[in-house]
Amino acid sequence: MVMGACAAWPLITAAVRGGRPEGMLLAVLAVAAGYAAGRIGGALLPVAAPAVAALAGAGSAVLVPDLTPGPQLVTPPGHAGATAAVLALSAGGACCAAGAASGRAVRLALRLLAAGIVVTGAALGSVGGCVAAAVVLLCSLVAGRAVRRGPGLAALAVTAAGVTGLTWAVAGRAVPEGFAAALEGRLTPHRVELWRDALTMAEQHPGVGVGPGNFGSLSTAAARSVLSGDRPHSAPLQLAAEQGLVGAALLAAAFGWILHALWRSPRSTAVVLTAGAALTAVAAVAAVGNALSFSAVPLGAGLLAGLATARPLAPVAHDRTPPPADPPEPGRPVR
Repeated sequence: MVMGACAAWPLITAAVRGGRPEGMLLAVLAVAAGYAAGRIGGALLPVAAPAVAALAGAGSAVLVPDLTPGPQLVTPPGHAGATAAVLALSAGGACCAAGAASGRAVRLALRLLAAGIVVTGAALGSVGGCVAAAVVLLCSLVAGRAVRRGPGLAALAVTAAGVTGLTWAVAGRAVPEGFAAALEGRLTPHRVELWRDALTMAEQHPGVGVGPGNFGSLSTAAARSVLSGDRPHSAPLQLAAEQGLVGAALLAAAFGWILHALWRSPRSTAVVLTAGAALTAVAAVAAVGNALSFSAVPLGAGLLAGLATARPLAPVAHDRTPPPADPPEPGRPVR
């Protein structure tokens, strides 16, 4: 129901305000396809499937030019966020495979793979990717000793909400000036101006927004830079500006649905919390960047969620118990 609403609402807002809902529809399709593939792969190969996904994600971050951060003077800011998100998902896949493995040597090799992904982020010059992958790896080590998954998932939800709330507070000038100046130095003043334009649109059109894909044509900050594209580089603010408060609420509902699915997952607590940490890292990156606009990110997020919620197919044990004897015929003595 949540994913269906996420697909239907852009069509409604586009019909009312005009716009291009294709990007949102493709993102929903990517999440659904990745989730289905993850459920199948996690059921058949609970260790090999996430390990292969981790290798594929790390390889795409290295080989695909659109995801390589490169020099900041020539690369749009969204590409660095996409690289960070893909590396976080890759580290999460490797750590989930380690949590599902039974052999100590296999677990160690998969942990080393996750550590290699952290080093890959540093080699690519992606500070965010290196930090995100390292945080996922550390959370995986802590999750291996956790007994209950509920408090951990609640902490992840609070973390994602805190990062999103901080983004809105910066856009609304609701933080101290010194703290805001420090954040602008890290995020660049231009990105903060994009956030403020998006928040202004959301306040002026809280119902259905300005229409999917119409932010770039209405934002004065976006018109001053060719590198910013037509997005505010914050998924919650973009949906609030283009699809109203309902669009932002649906994004929050989708993340909450994923955490609920992880809470009910039959997989171990270590696998569940590791996947939750990786998906929370992606949510944090998407709150301050343009990561979800790259198809590899929603596809990878759906894939990891499917892998962590799949029910592995247990081998059927052969019943060696002899069949029970036939009951005696009536009137015949029992020996």
